[in-house]
Amino acid sequence: MPGDNPSIEDLLKKTKLPSVSTPDAQAKFAAKMRDLDTQAKERETAKRGALLGASYINLKGFPISPEALVLLSQEQAEALQAVVFLQTGDEVRVGAVDPSRPDVKEAIYQVGERAHANVGTYIISEESFRHAFKLYDALPKVRKIVKGIEMTEEDLKKHQARMQSYKDLDSLMKGADVTDAVTIIIAGALKGDASDIHVEAEEKDVVVRYRIDGVLQDAARLERGIWPRIISRIKLFSSLKINVTNVPQDGRFTIFIGGKKTEVRVSTVPTSYGESVVMRLLRPSTISLGFEQLGIRGKAFEQLKREIDRPNGMIITTGPTGSGKTTTLYAILKKLNTSDTKIITLEDPVEYSLEGINQSPIDLSKDYTFAKGLRAILRQDPDVIMVGEIRDLETAETAIQAALTGHLMVSTIHTNSAAGAIPRFLSMGVKPFLLAPALNAVIGQRLVRRIHEDCKMEAEPDADQMKKAKAILGALSPESGEKRDLDKMTFWKGKGCDACGDSGYKGRIGIYEIFTMSPEIEKVILSGNVSEYQMQEIAAKQGMITMAQDGLLKALDGLTTIDEVLAAAE
Repeated sequence: MPGDNPSIEDLLKKTKLPSVSTPDAQAKFAAKMRDLDTQAKERETAKRGALLGASYINLKGFPISPEALVLLSQEQAEALQAVVFLQTGDEVRVGAVDPSRPDVKEAIYQVGERAHANVGTYIISEESFRHAFKLYDALPKVRKIVKGIEMTEEDLKKHQARMQSYKDLDSLMKGADVTDAVTIIIAGALKGDASDIHVEAEEKDVVVRYRIDGVLQDAARLERGIWPRIISRIKLFSSLKINVTNVPQDGRFTIFIGGKKTEVRVSTVPTSYGESVVMRLLRPSTISLGFEQLGIRGKAFEQLKREIDRPNGMIITTGPTGSGKTTTLYAILKKLNTSDTKIITLEDPVEYSLEGINQSPIDLSKDYTFAKGLRAILRQDPDVIMVGEIRDLETAETAIQAALTGHLMVSTIHTNSAAGAIPRFLSMGVKPFLLAPALNAVIGQRLVRRIHEDCKMEAEPDADQMKKAKAILGALSPESGEKRDLDKMTFWKGKGCDACGDSGYKGRIGIYEIFTMSPEIEKVILSGNVSEYQMQEIAAKQGMITMAQDGLLKALDGLTTIDEVLAAAE
């Protein structure tokens, strides 16, 4: 009988090991013997399963989701020696040491009833069960799995009433339990209007940082001891695998506040000292701007408005990640979104839902790319198409063909300026004679921080900054419609207060450069030999205001600072 077998330790005591002389070698030998013993027990379990007519599985290393695990309580799992190790759609899988027990069968039936799912039962070894059972310790002590965190106004008031700003987060975190700690971190992000929450494990502690108005700010430091429980709670809400720590994972959860919901996109990656978590807060207010509120001014606004109202052609936005391209595209789509217009988008991923617009998410795992998606949606009889990004020649050519055949196409391309878009298309291999008639307008943009109105004061730029400002604004084309007295320029800044976290800034505003097609630009494109500098020169002669010029004009209007503009667009 298996129970009569001597233990590994007893065998080792009776075994002479003439060739294993060092303690380290003996430890390795003992570990090898234990591994062989475990493998033998797993084989015995598989044989027992065959006799019972039950499938066998070894759960060691199997990724078990928290949603599956909590379908049986920790107490039930211990008493039954059974765990739910998989839940996907309407299918559930349970592993049990003895699946023939009547109480185990009844519990498995109840699991299927509660989950409204088909249940499959597997036999597992005691070692396999012990490995899976340890995962309960990583679960936060909650009564149920929720798809969103119900954060009421009272929850926010309780924590935010003690915050003058997000900088008070560090003191509030001291002594907080795991449930409160996660709520405080999120409440602090909402208090500071953060777009992202970074929680990063370091050698000695864990740092919490918020990205506010595009800039990362340190908010708190946590003891390393609490980190495994906090990340487990975040994973629980985000439908991530708690016991998977060595590969990246992506998930989402929802915060409900006052009847409104904020989607939170969660990303975890393994690092040298543990996992790093980034939570992006996708608030509907982020994309609430209308086309007229973007901050595009004067002649550029009128030109772009005219091009948007055309029934066909391409409107391209350019800029690095985080420059507000998505906000601009959504503002354009909202302007075009009427009952007699069919709009379809291709996005990677779909972050914000737009009412009345068909949004299709790219899925590379299923080979659903921008190029393939674009070909598919052209058969959906759209009037307006948005492609999240033009990355390759195939997508570019399909988008251009769509623009030439009666569709208005809006998209983005990664270049540093509006003038760089045309050379970028040509470098992809796009034919000049197709690009020239397809392109309507190109928008280059950046985001700069807006001065906090409550603590705004006059600023005194240094001599070098004033020299640069005069040179940039002095190059304004007479065709731009803008003129300023360069000898009477007043700039502004924020002094800093509790409401803005002593930064002097609150919110962000776009700075733009926009050019529309003209016979001269078409002629240069058709030559097939065009540089970014050449395009910039032609566009400026025709009245284009550059991003740096637009930013300095907004700085003179008291909307942003000269420091922000020169840092972003010089």
